[in-house]
Amino acid sequence: MTAAEEGDIEALPVEEKYKALLRLCVKLTLHAYKVTVEDIEGLRRAGLGDDEILEGVWVACQINAVDRLADTFGLYELMQLQER
Repeated sequence: MTAAEEGDIEALPVEEKYKALLRLCVKLTLHAYKVTVEDIEGLRRAGLGDDEILEGVWVACQINAVDRLADTFGLYELMQLQER
């Protein structure tokens, strides 16, 4: 199993700044209300630009939205809502 499949951010072969962004995405997935200005500033200090931060957060939010939609309807298999 790969680091990505295991959700092991620290073992991923990516730059530290992207690991920091992934850690923030996990935080916003689990506890969005706990994300602070200091978290965003930390990403900037790690070398991310505002456009990279916005894109990373946007993608995480979209994935979370789809996941919650699937959970709401109990969708666990691809194409489960096809017309019958």
